[in-house]
Amino acid sequence: MAGVLVHEWIERSGGAEKVLDEFVNCYPDADLYCLWNDAPERYSTTDVNESALAATPLRRSKALALPAMPFTWRGLANRDYDFALISSHLFAHHATFRGSSAEFRKFVYVHTPARYVWNPELDQRGNSPLARLGSPILRKIDRKRASEGASFAANSEFVRRRVEQAWNVSAEVIHPPVDVDRISAVEDWKSRLSESESQLLSSLPSTFVLGASRFIPYKRLDWVIRAAERAGTAAVIAGSGPEEDRLRAMAEAASVPVRIVRRPSDALLFALYQQALVYVFPAIEDFGIMPVEAMAAGARVITNSVGGASETVEPGVDGLHFHDDSWESVAECIRDIDAVEVRRSRSYEKYSVHRFRAEVATWTGVPVFGYANSAEPQ
Repeated sequence: MAGVLVHEWIERSGGAEKVLDEFVNCYPDADLYCLWNDAPERYSTTDVNESALAATPLRRSKALALPAMPFTWRGLANRDYDFALISSHLFAHHATFRGSSAEFRKFVYVHTPARYVWNPELDQRGNSPLARLGSPILRKIDRKRASEGASFAANSEFVRRRVEQAWNVSAEVIHPPVDVDRISAVEDWKSRLSESESQLLSSLPSTFVLGASRFIPYKRLDWVIRAAERAGTAAVIAGSGPEEDRLRAMAEAASVPVRIVRRPSDALLFALYQQALVYVFPAIEDFGIMPVEAMAAGARVITNSVGGASETVEPGVDGLHFHDDSWESVAECIRDIDAVEVRRSRSYEKYSVHRFRAEVATWTGVPVFGYANSAEPQ
């Protein structure tokens, strides 16, 4: 069967990219289309097709490119594809292909309806003057495109409800793939570190709370620093992104030790999970892959009671939820976290990679590479 994969834009890291990685593994012979590709080394055996926007300065400004995106996705290629599998968190689900037959099937995996457009309260970028001006028109277009005929899957119950509210379509829930088997297979990730990583880890405070994600505003890593100060506990902030300078300034001014670990390797990140007092994830997230990673490593986790991450963390068992949407509430949970026992024997199989591949095959009805049929691994 001739298939095509579609993704908004390809970055060097991110939860959506981890889902796309598995789509490529599921259907390695499928073509791949995106608006632009900022990680050209990511798929060495897959031909990545960029849109016309990739050749313009708009690829460096998602906000300015936003009005053009819905129209860029229309009529991408004159190919007779049998199916399209689309990874969408903005407008990729608008994609159409010239020449597709009447039997063509379209499957949309929804990370979120466009937050800028539908839920600006969840992402402050949606409150910019340009976003507020264009949102009413974009919502009308977005809902119309979603009604054109596709099968939808959402990455969480939180997103499934928002898909129904925004687009008036139904979706099933398929949780993203998390490499829980690999993470839980190593009892002590310190044993997998390089010499320099081991030295870095040993230089950290003996007790610390961990915040790790991309350094962007809605991830609320500044809350981790403030909450750690209130709780009188050191903090480690791991990742990278445009908020780095601001977070470093906060770290230097903090009344408790705060260390920034820039772009940790997988092994170092997993070792940080295991060594931390607790992993704090304060964002209102659509799903939240990193909290599941942390739990697979044996860490306790604090998450917001609103959002997809609250669906994966069982209060009192895996960690705690904070209910007042404030960093002060996070601090209270840090103080109470010792009431939750550290457990490194729990199974998180329901978030595993092979489970994801099996559910994708069942959802699409298209055989997945490496599986004998749509239900069971070879």
